[in-house]
Amino acid sequence: MTNKDFYKLELLGMTRELPIVAVSDDLKIASFVILGDTELVCHAAQALCEKLPEADYLITAEAKGIPLIFEMSRILQMPTYFVARKSVKAYMQDPLGIAVQSITTQAEQKLYLDSHDAALIKGKRIAIIDDVISTGQSLQAVEDLVHKAGGEVVAKAAILAEGDAAKRTDIIFLEELPLFPQN
Repeated sequence: MTNKDFYKLELLGMTRELPIVAVSDDLKIASFVILGDTELVCHAAQALCEKLPEADYLITAEAKGIPLIFEMSRILQMPTYFVARKSVKAYMQDPLGIAVQSITTQAEQKLYLDSHDAALIKGKRIAIIDDVISTGQSLQAVEDLVHKAGGEVVAKAAILAEGDAAKRTDIIFLEELPLFPQN
């Protein structure tokens, strides 16, 4: 259900009109932004929690996954969750870092995890949570960061799987989101 400017997403009984935006000369995507959408975040968090295997902690990459992971950790009664940051903050001591380039970023970025968080992850079962999985580059970077910290990834989950990601069998997602090739 598309028109020239918007994609109509049907998700968990809710409808959202997603603007279609160019991310390169030959590709457009339906821009899915959960920041500020309390209703969608709460419903999606509940649905994802019902699909997750047992985990000790949740982790996401900064920033759009933060409201989702917060709500999921609240539902699962987890007092702590982790955010892989896009820059080193002054409070971080001996941060772990990993490089990533995703479909929505213009250049290579880095993700960082504070050494205190890394120590908590060591030897634990970790579920990686994101809003959308597309190329899987961001997901892989977070997975590499968890492994670098000594954690075990037991699940990779997102609200939406975009394009070829929907064919993957190693991720949990609620709905498929198409890509829009340009001529």
